[in-house]
Amino acid sequence: MKTANAAWIAFAIASLFFLYEFVTRVEPSLAADPIKQFYQLSEARFGTVSSLFFWVYAPMQIVVGLLLDRYGARRFVLLGSFCCSAGVLLFAATDHVVVAEMGRMLTGFGASFAFVAALWLVNHWFAPERFALLSSIVNAVGMLGAAIGGVLLSGLMVSAGWHYVFVATGVAGMVIFLLALVFLHEPPSPAASATAPVGTHVRQSLLAVIGNRRTWAIAVIGLLYYVPVNVYGGLWGATELVHNHHVSAVAAETLVSLVFWGMTAGSVFGGWLSDRLGHRKWLVFSGSLLTALAYVGALYLPGPTWLEASLLFAAGFFGGLQMLTFAMAKEGHANELTGTVVAFVNMIGIAGAMVFQPLVGYLADISGGDFQMALTVVPLCAGLAALLVLFLPEYRHPDHQPGARPL
Repeated sequence: MKTANAAWIAFAIASLFFLYEFVTRVEPSLAADPIKQFYQLSEARFGTVSSLFFWVYAPMQIVVGLLLDRYGARRFVLLGSFCCSAGVLLFAATDHVVVAEMGRMLTGFGASFAFVAALWLVNHWFAPERFALLSSIVNAVGMLGAAIGGVLLSGLMVSAGWHYVFVATGVAGMVIFLLALVFLHEPPSPAASATAPVGTHVRQSLLAVIGNRRTWAIAVIGLLYYVPVNVYGGLWGATELVHNHHVSAVAAETLVSLVFWGMTAGSVFGGWLSDRLGHRKWLVFSGSLLTALAYVGALYLPGPTWLEASLLFAAGFFGGLQMLTFAMAKEGHANELTGTVVAFVNMIGIAGAMVFQPLVGYLADISGGDFQMALTVVPLCAGLAALLVLFLPEYRHPDHQPGARPL
């Protein structure tokens, strides 16, 4: 297979896996009330069940990054896609909440390989000056899947029931597994020729990444910037719209899908503009600040549905620039650490869901169901990200200078 063809096929399969992973990530939010009723869950307990995905996903990130840098991506895309879909099927097949929680955790385990593997493949198949744009396209594909899937699946859940939709989603994941099995190939990469002992490789990689204060700062900024997606788009946004704006469940999912439509456009635009300008910092600052303002408007401004829709699209569009935090982090380290760096930043970012998804449910419980108040944490976090990035220096390792690698 020609190198260029293999590169684009790997890019397509990895992007499709991330799309699928993102659908499984947000899927419980599409049937929040039926699932709560089926298992007799409070708002806080439902938030905990949903967040179990992230309790496995987040700590797995460092493991995934180290494995990718050492062994390559193909075998882990296969493992991840299989486990992700198997977890969805398990969640759908049981009427015991503990078994459903196990299914949610298995889904999180499989999903933990998707995003980092996609960016690892982009980094090792393509030239450095294409990373921001292509990694943003990966993110855009995931957001597009969430946007279309959210509306489509929520409608199917109303008509057919959430159990049947989860089964169909699980089967779709098995199709992705088969595509990867047949068509996905490894790139020529440092992973294929790693010679250092495993213990030495792990120790050196972790010291280089976790010991870097700039990488920690970027990871925290990414966490705060991504809270709107994890919390509003990923779980509680539709519930807030139904409770506070008095729209139907399907209309609420349609409105929330605009966040993902916005991120689809914003990710690609931000990646393209960043590669054109050659810097990331001020785009991240502007994007996070405008994201915070858009969510303030969406939560608190009275007005017609078109205004709410416009604000949520804008929130997603400016939120799409969060992807640049991965480019900032990756470019601060040598190329052979790409998987570990991306995984570490993603781990810290996803950890926000572990805290903020249940926190919003708890705040809603103690406030008598006031989701507007509970979701105020969303613009607060995005605004804090904008403040912190002002103190972050820009830096690019020689491995990631333009022209360092072809293709």
